[in-house]
Amino acid sequence: MREIINALLCQGRTGCQGAYLPHDLPRKSATYCYFAAWRDDGTDQVIHELLRCQVRERSRR
Repeated sequence: MREIINALLCQGRTGCQGAYLPHDLPRKSATYCYFAAWRDDGTDQVIHELLRCQVRERSRR
């Protein structure tokens, strides 16, 4: 699971296409399958909200 998240973060950070992900990360089909499932069930929004709250707490907002 951690490798899937690493692939999603790598893709988001670099903007590279799935076919050009480093070979030590999972295949693009597996990565996209998890991304689509998390997008459809709202998990991505929950993760985003939790991370946003952590950043705001660290900056004392």
